Order: sequence, then C-alpha cells, then structure tokens
Amino acid sequence: MNGGSLLRRLAKPQLLRRLGPGLITGAADDDPSGIATYSQAGAAFGLNLLWTVVLTYPLMTAVQAICARIGRVTGKGLTANLLEVFPRPLVLGLVALLFVANTINIGADLEAMGAVGELLTGGQARYFTLGFAVLSLGLQIFVPYHRYVAVLKWMTLSLFTYVGVVFTVHIDWREVALRTVWPHLSGTDAVVTVVAVLGTTISPYLFFWESSEEVEEAAGKPPLRSRPRLAQPALRRILFDNVVGMGVSNLIAFFVILTAAVALHAHGVTDVQTAEQAASALRPFAGPFAFLLFSVGIIGTGLLAAPVLAGSAGYAIGELQGWRAGLEEKPGEAIGFYGVIAAAVLFGLALTWAKVDPMKALFLSAVINGVIAVPIMAAMMVVATRRTQMGSLTAGKLMTVLGWLATAVMAVAVGLMAWSYAQGG
Repeated sequence: MNGGSLLRRLAKPQLLRRLGPGLITGAADDDPSGIATYSQAGAAFGLNLLWTVVLTYPLMTAVQAICARIGRVTGKGLTANLLEVFPRPLVLGLVALLFVANTINIGADLEAMGAVGELLTGGQARYFTLGFAVLSLGLQIFVPYHRYVAVLKWMTLSLFTYVGVVFTVHIDWREVALRTVWPHLSGTDAVVTVVAVLGTTISPYLFFWESSEEVEEAAGKPPLRSRPRLAQPALRRILFDNVVGMGVSNLIAFFVILTAAVALHAHGVTDVQTAEQAASALRPFAGPFAFLLFSVGIIGTGLLAAPVLAGSAGYAIGELQGWRAGLEEKPGEAIGFYGVIAAAVLFGLALTWAKVDPMKALFLSAVINGVIAVPIMAAMMVVATRRTQMGSLTAGKLMTVLGWLATAVMAVAVGLMAWSYAQGG
C-alpha cells in the first residue's frame, strides 16, 4: 500500500471515529511537564536520547491497550479490578499517592501554561493560570462526556505544532538516524534523564484514565466478557486506537527532543528546566515563528492533560468508594466524583500560588509515579491474564510479553533512579 492510499484510508470518517480514549490518552502524555522533560533531554544530550521514545513506543502501546481491554472486557475501571487482586488498604494507599502525584502535575502544568500566556501577551502569569484552571474545571463539570470527548480530540491537533517547529531549523537527518540507533551516552546524569523520560512516558494516571474511558465509551452496553463472540471488532478498535494514539504521543516526544537538540544543544544551551524556558530559548536560534508554535503547543497540551490528570484521580477514588463516577454523569448525581476533580485542580492551583518550586514538585511527582507504577502494572498484568476476571478474553501472548517487559523496564528504571540519587546524583 502506498503512502497516498494510506492517508486516504486514515481520512475516512469511519476510521477517525475509531480513535477515542487511546488517542486522547497518548496526547495527554505530552503535557507541559512532559514537554519540559523532553526539552531537557534534547538540550542536555543532543540527539543521543532519541532512541528512548522509539524504545517506549511498543511498550507504552501494549500497556495502554491492556488497560483499555480490561475496562471494556470487565465493564469496570482499573481501580475496581485492582480491588480484586490487592487488599483494599494497599489499593487505598496507591490511589492516595496517585492523587498527590496528579495534583502536583496539574499545578506544574497550570503554572507552565500561565507562564507561556505571559510570554505571548505580556499579561500577568497568575491570571492566565487562574483562567486556564477555571476553563478546564468548567469543561469537565458542565459539558457532558459525549461532547467533551470531541473537544479533547480536537485539542490533540495542538501537538502537531511541535512538528512544525522542526521545519524552522536546519537538520542533518542522516545524523538524526545514526544517533537514534547508535547514541553516545555516559554518566549518572544520562541515566537519570533516561529514567525521567521513561517515567513521563509510562505514567500511572494514564492507566486509570483509559480503562475508565473505555467503560464510559461503552455506557449501556454489556461487558465483553459476557458477549465474547462480539468482542473482536471492539478489541481491534482498541488496538488500532492505541497504536495510533501512542504513535502520535511518541512522535511528538521525538520531535520535541529533536527540536531542543538542534536549536538549543547545538548552540550551547544545555540547561533547560521548564517548558516555558524551552520556548523562550528557541527564539534567538529558531526565530519567532518557532517560539510561537512551541508556546501554543504548551497551552494546547496543558488544556488537554489537565482533565486527564484530574479525571483519572476522580475515577480512581470514585471506584474505590463505590460512587457514581463518569464525565457523562450530571454534577448533582456524582458529587463525590466531581468533588475529587475539583479538589485536584484547586489544590494544583494552590501550589502555583504558594510559589512551590515547580522542578522540585515535578521531581517528587516523578518519584511517586515511579513508586506506584510498578505494582500497578504488575497487578494490571495479573488481571489481564486472569480468566476469573477476563473470561475467555485474556490478553494475547504478544501483549502479555510486552506488558511484562514494560513492567520490568519500569522496575529497573526506578531502581536506577534510586541508585543514582543514593550515589549523590
């Protein structure tokens, strides 16, 4: 099949309709804190960390497809399934840590969006931050899911501004290809940055969001476990959705690292701490258009990621407590669920007004995510291969191998991070 026919197929409305939770989840992974991490990687190590997003693509795809499969097959979100594997106090602890990590991430994302708003207009960052928080919270509470999901899908287009940035600078594509497969790396800082890239790419909040969104998408339909003969079209859609969604996510991560490498590292700028710093640093070397594209992308991805971060916490706590939970629910009928979402956004906003160091906060968030990711992923794999929960629709051999491999990679990454900081960083 040639490239033109492939594009024509992807442009067909019926194929576009097959994209949903997987696409939104993948796009939300490239939030402003993620953009900051990828920018740091490119600025500090040039082209030598491009391989990380190539490595994580099949692993991330498998993990998220398994999460989606669990939700659609069992008709329950990830928390409800974890309660069937882990003791309730342990699940409670994991969910509490998830809420803390998500709140920190929301705060960092809101602060980055506010700072970019100030860069673009000259207005005060705190008012932009407040405005973005109110907008995000209002959309989640007052717009029904079937309408809101369309908004989120359109927001994914903001990611492609990062592709546009690349075409504003000169790139030696032969060198890019070489360094992607043959990097030059050494030192503890490189190890820590690799761990940071892995941690920001495979994040626990994405697990909870996608499994619950599959339940939301299938509202009114029986779980596939009870209708195994009708399962294959739904499972094929889930796989397609995640192959495309995680492909978009990792493609954008690749281009952000590439942009920072050729526009910043190549000009001696090797210390970029935040997403807005990366945008500002681009202006002298790549021009005002690149700065504008990068800045708009930060705001777009922040607006996309904030509801995913807050919503995943709402689903996790709602399922743990047995509350009515879902973005399709009316606020008055799911007070607990929407209360958690509001608390996550407002606590995140409070962190920005309290002048908490965003880099220290994000480091704490990364540590928490690393700590909880491994047991959640292991339990998720147990659920996905357990006939008592999945019936005859357990995960296939390839997905099982990739899922356990992803779990092992994350366990090693967390161990390396602990070792690195035990050695004094």
